[in-house]
Amino acid sequence: MNARRPANSAAARGLRSMSPRKVTKKQKEQADPGRGGTAEGVISALLAVSRAITSEKYLEDILRLIVTVTAEALDSKICSLMLIGDDGKLHVKATQSISKEYNKKRVLEIGKGIVGKVAAENRPAIVRDVREREDYLYRDMARKEGLVSLLSVPLAVKGRVIGVINCYTSRPHDFTEAEVTVLTTIANQAAVAIENTELLVRSRVIEEELESRKLIERAKDILAAENGTGGEEAYRKIRQMSMNMRRPMRQIAEAIIISRGVDAAS
Repeated sequence: MNARRPANSAAARGLRSMSPRKVTKKQKEQADPGRGGTAEGVISALLAVSRAITSEKYLEDILRLIVTVTAEALDSKICSLMLIGDDGKLHVKATQSISKEYNKKRVLEIGKGIVGKVAAENRPAIVRDVREREDYLYRDMARKEGLVSLLSVPLAVKGRVIGVINCYTSRPHDFTEAEVTVLTTIANQAAVAIENTELLVRSRVIEEELESRKLIERAKDILAAENGTGGEEAYRKIRQMSMNMRRPMRQIAEAIIISRGVDAAS
């Protein structure tokens, strides 16, 4: 997913409304996570996420920035963002951790383990010590890496879960309601950014497919007129040329059109 973000997306419009001038003193106090982070740090993190997802950065860069500022805001040892892949399973797409052990390609089935259940049930999970939970699937890794408490929040768009974001601490910690709210806000922002990017990619793919069909149809008509054959026979010829030359049918069609002195773009 290396498509660039649409600058005027729904995410952008919603997030541009966030401004330090609109944050009241009471809101700052409520935003204070109560640990290493400060209210100002949390607000700065939210604004950093806002700026990132409305920028022209690639999605993978945006996700990496999101986990980095989230880890700093919530004083987490490790923050990771997982997305549901085409196989219907959760895959780690971004983390600020440099741990080789944690960065191993881990795949989680939806509904299995603590994080898998967060995705399946579309609700956050708080665990004081993952090392002692049998339903946490990577206890050995947690002990080795010194991971203790976990806050996992779903990434969802219009009720449809597309992934999860996880924050781990290096010591026992009781996550507060304010911390859950902060991570949920970040998760919502990230989910919209991801969804908009995927929509953009899909729309571009559809446009390319439609353009390819138009070119093939024009080339087919040219061959049919030249050879006095039907459209199906002309189509088979284009397909055979594509196979013999190991080139996409679109390229063959463009070559046929241009070789006849016709502008392929017209």
